[in-house]
Amino acid sequence: VSGCADAPNPLVDKSRSDANFAVRVSTYFDVLNHAHGGAFAMARYIFITGGVVSSLGKGLASAALGALLQARGYTVRLRKLDPYLNVDPGTMSPFEHGEVFVTDDGAETDLDLGHYERFTGVAARKTDSISSGRVYSTVLDKERRGDYLGKTIQVIPHVTNEIKDFLKIGNDEVDFMLCEIGGTVGDIEGLPFFEAIRQFSHDKPRGECIFMHLTLLPYLAASGELKTKPTQHSVKELQSIGIAPDILVCRSEHPIPDKEREKIALFCNVRKESVVAAYDLKSIYEAPLAYHAQGLDQAVLDAFGISPAPAPKLDMWHDVYDRIHNYDGDVKVAIVGKYTQLEDAYKSIAEALTHGGMANRVKVKIEWVDAELFDREDAAPYLEGYHAILVPGGFGERGTEGKIKAAQFAREKNIPYLGICLGMQMAVIEAARNVAGIATAGSEEFDHETGSKRFEPVVYHLKEWVQGNHKVARKTDDDKGGTMRLGAYNATLTAGSKVAEVYGTTQIEERHRHRYEVDTKYREQLEKVGLCFSGMSPDGKLPEIVEWKDHPWFIGVQYHPELKSKPFAPHPLFADFVRAAVENSRLV
Repeated sequence: VSGCADAPNPLVDKSRSDANFAVRVSTYFDVLNHAHGGAFAMARYIFITGGVVSSLGKGLASAALGALLQARGYTVRLRKLDPYLNVDPGTMSPFEHGEVFVTDDGAETDLDLGHYERFTGVAARKTDSISSGRVYSTVLDKERRGDYLGKTIQVIPHVTNEIKDFLKIGNDEVDFMLCEIGGTVGDIEGLPFFEAIRQFSHDKPRGECIFMHLTLLPYLAASGELKTKPTQHSVKELQSIGIAPDILVCRSEHPIPDKEREKIALFCNVRKESVVAAYDLKSIYEAPLAYHAQGLDQAVLDAFGISPAPAPKLDMWHDVYDRIHNYDGDVKVAIVGKYTQLEDAYKSIAEALTHGGMANRVKVKIEWVDAELFDREDAAPYLEGYHAILVPGGFGERGTEGKIKAAQFAREKNIPYLGICLGMQMAVIEAARNVAGIATAGSEEFDHETGSKRFEPVVYHLKEWVQGNHKVARKTDDDKGGTMRLGAYNATLTAGSKVAEVYGTTQIEERHRHRYEVDTKYREQLEKVGLCFSGMSPDGKLPEIVEWKDHPWFIGVQYHPELKSKPFAPHPLFADFVRAAVENSRLV
């Protein structure tokens, strides 16, 4: 902790320009995150469960608590245990489950892991996400191999033991392990996880595991009162399976009077100080300060018997709060996508734009534009008035003609454009069709869907690539799950290019999630008309970045930069994209 207490705090150094914001916060965060050498020989576990209704904010509460424990000098890791039978969210529709968050080591995970990373800066790993599907798949693989020596396979102990083994991974690396259980208590599919964490807490020495339960306190306008009964029933359900919560986090739209806190504490068998209010916030990045004000981190340390507790260092979160609420103007950014009906489908992109706004002291007003609206008509009526356009990733042909028109509109009108994954591919197809003279340019992905040969495949199915020291091969008829180019890969940027200027280096590493690539055989033809391939894989075979040479700001990237952006360390591409939007707003 002393290593953090004496560290310089660049966040509150107002003499430095906002242009260095990302560098300053990154340096500060590195000190904060790595100065503490580990207070405990083994991790202490905090299990976060939910009741009454879903979507109460377990993921945000977990992430905020992780940030608060870090602010006190402890090291943390956060994990998500999901009860669904999918092996991972990789094959789920964004309408079903929101975005898929990809880790450096190539895991396709729940979007809550994005919250964990954004709040703590701790890079998630494959071992931080597990589902019922993966657990059962592993158990059945072991059974087929004969690992259980002919025994009858049952939920208890074989499934629960598999979950407990997962929980133990890396427990000597950090001070606190925060484990969120998806769903709500009482869900039939979640029972093996609740049983596993009950067993796990009994296997560990007393005082090394606590349970934090999120509930809802509904407000009845007719009677003008908060109702505690749903929380009581939720805790009763939890107790019926052998788990007694140590801390209750109660989501409420209204202040919780002391009388209600005392009632909840009495009937739910927790200390009054351990009944923590969770109120609605204007920004999710207010959560660490809000939960600290309500005493959540102190309640957790008290539950573990850690006294005296190290004082928190919250300068970073005060600076984040200041940048959210004190800005110098606003810019309008259109996100032209195909899953715009569900904002969680592009959660990391929306957050990365917010971070870019914070770096530039502006508020980014995001407007969601359905690409299908102008698939077959002029894009101008839908896109005029925006200061920048972002086209995100996606799968399938639906909406792609609208995305191509969005890229064309941005190119012709000199509007800042950021194309991510499919958004980059659509920008290349637009350039091929409208500038390079390849009238039938398209993607093999779309022909593969219909079994036709309508397009000249400027974008083709990625058949092989180098991952580490070995070659990976894929066929078009492989299983959908886990067969893409996933995880962190290096790229080499062209010196003097716009993107090299933005990054401040020619060597980068970014996360990927795609199975189609721009074909380099069209590179020379496209570069002749001004579309530069300014970033390539280290072996020079796979295009990573394209940019228009004579455009104020037009960049397409094959990877997903949004996955690495954080409020205290905005991704350089998003920070500069928003800067370009600000410049454009002054010209309009």
